[in-house]
Amino acid sequence: MADPTGFMRHGRELPQRRPVQVRISDWREVYQPFAAEKLNAQASRCMDCGIPFCHNGCPLGNLIPEWNDLVRTDRWQAAIERLHATNNFPEFTGRLCPAPCEAACVVGIKSDPVTIKQVEVEIIDRAWAEGWVTPQIPGRLTGMRVAVVGSGPAGLAAAQQLTRAGHEVTVYESADRIGGLLRYGIPEFKMEKRHLDRRLAQMEAEGTRFVTGVHVGTDLTAEQLRADSDAVVIATGATVPRDLPAPGRELAGIYSAMEYLVPANRVQLGDLESSPIDAAGKHVVIIGGGDTGADCLGTAHRQGALSVTQLEIMARPADQRPGYTPWPTWPLIYRTSSAHEEGGERLFAVNTERFVGDEDGNVRALALHEVELVEGRFAKIEGTEREIPADLVFLAMGFVSTGDTAEGGLLQSLGVAVDPRGRAVRDAQWKSTADGVFIAGDAGRGQSLIVWAIAEGRATAAAVDAYLSGSSTLPAPVRPDSMALAAG
Repeated sequence: MADPTGFMRHGRELPQRRPVQVRISDWREVYQPFAAEKLNAQASRCMDCGIPFCHNGCPLGNLIPEWNDLVRTDRWQAAIERLHATNNFPEFTGRLCPAPCEAACVVGIKSDPVTIKQVEVEIIDRAWAEGWVTPQIPGRLTGMRVAVVGSGPAGLAAAQQLTRAGHEVTVYESADRIGGLLRYGIPEFKMEKRHLDRRLAQMEAEGTRFVTGVHVGTDLTAEQLRADSDAVVIATGATVPRDLPAPGRELAGIYSAMEYLVPANRVQLGDLESSPIDAAGKHVVIIGGGDTGADCLGTAHRQGALSVTQLEIMARPADQRPGYTPWPTWPLIYRTSSAHEEGGERLFAVNTERFVGDEDGNVRALALHEVELVEGRFAKIEGTEREIPADLVFLAMGFVSTGDTAEGGLLQSLGVAVDPRGRAVRDAQWKSTADGVFIAGDAGRGQSLIVWAIAEGRATAAAVDAYLSGSSTLPAPVRPDSMALAAG
């Protein structure tokens, strides 16, 4: 055992966040540096238990007890080697993953779980600082060409694995920069884009080719794509937002979350002087209580919103793990993100009746009522109707399909079938209904977590490698029919 008493001698501790009034005045990441000796103590809390349930909680199968002990004993270079053995991009997951591994931690049965996510991000940040992250050039080239459509975490993971297997990989992205939602959907205060840029530089040095500003299916036809490639990986994500067709939806000032977050990110990238959707001095309402809603919340704070109210139709979760989500499942508990700490009001168990407009056709308020769950359905509680001011409304209720599923769209042009939920159909080898076309990430799974995207990208790469070469030594951490409970 690594440290038999570490979890008894040390309590759980995380880095402090920068003061609210300081951090909302800029867009940098919110956490302050964490002392190395504190991290060693946190790593020593890992029990190296006989059955590490953290492995089950992590879709990537990260070797968590191994790299915890390597950090505890200051063997940092060995730690990043073990971390990279299962995860291409720990700098992304260490900042953005909700950490289902921690929910499954054995220490968490009777105490606070190990700070797995913090140890992970400190390992990779140390590795970059020390120059240990270098290009891995393939020892041989196969002459086979693979097209990856989509440059989010699933597409990037598949591309890096296939490049390292010796294939000629081209990643196509419809936006003007590589990264998908990592680039334009995640605010800078959650992950500064320098982390993405240096990983992309590594991939380019390894041989991966990136093509931006190309919408595959129109700018580049499906026929051209197939003619230029021996295999195709579709990793376009789940990009169609869930709408709220309540009366008044046509009013000006109501946007999907990505319509708001993308230009805000472009301002930080230097593309725009200011966002066309600016919350400064306005009453903001966010419909949806998840991570995307919190991203809108933190963005509105930094733009100087007059007030921000976040609505959630579900009742407020319990503060402690409830009996219906027992260890090691993901606990449905009340969580406070850094954005929630910065201000705003959260309303639970409420439903939007209609959007209220002014004489100029702009939204000015939102009419809502409280609800309760009755026989599995939300029922209105009479007498609870009220209005709240709303100059801007952001819909952050998740995503419903991949897009490009219409007649003449990419999937239809390639001959890829979709299921009733708009997800691309795939088999146990990640193959679609079209020969040589494979599906990775949210395009096939539906909206999920970044760890699932990377895991599926890695597994799809192994399937493509086997399809092209007859066999593969690339790791395949998950199967398409994996049904582990997703967080968030």
